[in-house]
Amino acid sequence: MKNFASPSLWLAPLFALFAVLLSACGGGGGGGDSGGTTTPAVVTLRSIAITAPSTTLIVGGATQTYTATGTYTDGTTKALTGLTWSTKSGGSTVVQVTSAGIVSGRSIGTDSVIATQPATGTVAAVSGSVDVTSIAPWTQVAAGGNQTIALKTDGRLYSWGLNIQGQLGDGTNTLRNTPVTVAGNSTIWKQVAVGDSFAVAIRTDGTLWAWGNNLFGQLGQGDQVPRTVPTQVGTAKNWTYVAVGKSHVVALSTATATTGTPVVSLWVWGNNYASQLGDGKTVDLLVPTRLGTDSWLAVAAGDAHTIAIKRSDQSLWTWGDNTYGQLGNGTTGTKVGVPTQVGTANWSAVAAGSRHSLAIRNDDGVLFAWGAGESGQVGNNSTSLQSSPTQVSDASARWTQVAGGVSHSIGVRNDGTLWTWGRGVEGQLGQTVASSLMPLQVGSLRTWKAVAAGANHSAALQTDGNNLSLWTWGLNTDGQLGNGTNATATAPVQIAY
Repeated sequence: MKNFASPSLWLAPLFALFAVLLSACGGGGGGGDSGGTTTPAVVTLRSIAITAPSTTLIVGGATQTYTATGTYTDGTTKALTGLTWSTKSGGSTVVQVTSAGIVSGRSIGTDSVIATQPATGTVAAVSGSVDVTSIAPWTQVAAGGNQTIALKTDGRLYSWGLNIQGQLGDGTNTLRNTPVTVAGNSTIWKQVAVGDSFAVAIRTDGTLWAWGNNLFGQLGQGDQVPRTVPTQVGTAKNWTYVAVGKSHVVALSTATATTGTPVVSLWVWGNNYASQLGDGKTVDLLVPTRLGTDSWLAVAAGDAHTIAIKRSDQSLWTWGDNTYGQLGNGTTGTKVGVPTQVGTANWSAVAAGSRHSLAIRNDDGVLFAWGAGESGQVGNNSTSLQSSPTQVSDASARWTQVAGGVSHSIGVRNDGTLWTWGRGVEGQLGQTVASSLMPLQVGSLRTWKAVAAGANHSAALQTDGNNLSLWTWGLNTDGQLGNGTNATATAPVQIAY
């Protein structure tokens, strides 16, 4: 009888083979997909990156368009549209952004610009952000006595230095060695002039404002009470330019005559002990008073003398104190009570130091100076006073800007170079010299645009890319340089935006 193996013994290898075949064919999964494919994962936005032309914005400057790029879960990227743009602060005080990502600076400070892809269904919202700083570069600077006041692109005035008479206009009598905002927080200032211990400024609406010392009525308020904050002078809204001396004011206002031709009239007030107001008297005027009926182009004021250019023929006229020949009429000692023409040349710009005068000739840009010269402030390689306009040394030089301090002068040539001369003991020449009888170049830059002179300190603006930067130097005992110290500087020091 033959013996047969148990079925379980010979069927076992078959079951094992069958299991291997099922595994190789993807069996056991069910679902009826004979191809064995899986559902692809959903690709979603993972992050947003903002591209900004610059993260520094200029208050009142050009707008910038920000863009956003998205990175997805599959590693791809693409430009995004239809985003929601906003700021971290939730407002537009510092930075404003439109629904299209157009960004502009509104006031000085820092904020973040945010771009958001809104949530859809079960997909959460995704955002990206970039920090943005809004700055206000300087646009104008004025100096007088031991204080400085400057204007920024945000339309605000900033002041620093001596303040015992409230001349900084910040509502206090506290000395400041860094810029503080002039009280009232107005954003529509247009031009400012600084005297020995007071200031006068014009707003873009044509109104005139004054603050500080008022001993001689130089604030134009009809009294002699000092003010520590800007106070409007009268109600007129047609003021176009103002200049101040040690304690007197000369200002221009524009009105349309019956013929339709604009008339730029000259107004004066304040101290008049030397007839610097040009009315033939020596009585102080406590309110703006029109001087004559002529139309004027430019005006400047020294300690107690005034210099102006007539609009009709660009002739030069001076009046007031003439102790040092600062009127340029060929004499010294005798004051002149009314506007008197000096020579027959045509002029384009004038400036006045304490006891000397400067003017740029219209025809060729040549600079002339006259008056006190004991420190070389006339710039003709001499310490003698000059009673008539004398050409500043270097006959080939052509000038665009000039200013005068107590005993020093500062100017910009048409090639953008900066030059100083006169007294330099306090560092006001921007270099370590006690004095210079002729213009000395300050550094080698050709980017200077404007200058101002206090009693013994200087200030200037130069181009910094598309903006203007502010630099100061000289005496700093009262913080008039605005650099946070009270140390004298013998070279230009930049004042931060």
